[in-house]
Amino acid sequence: MARGDHPMRTPLYGGLLVAVAMVGGALAAGQRDVWPGWVETVVLVVAGVAMLIGVLLTLRDRTPPRRPRG
Repeated sequence: MARGDHPMRTPLYGGLLVAVAMVGGALAAGQRDVWPGWVETVVLVVAGVAMLIGVLLTLRDRTPPRRPRG
């Protein structure tokens, strides 16, 4: 395995992207009185897209279950 070529790197990045999207969405929803409505909408849409990409990255490398021998 080459340096920087760890097999679990993609799910880690996906999980981090999900966490950042959750924090960003929570912060945007909590700042309703500070930001204009369109800024909140843009941040929530970007957080939703980041969440979807993060979930796809996290689940992309799942190996299929093995069939029992018999």
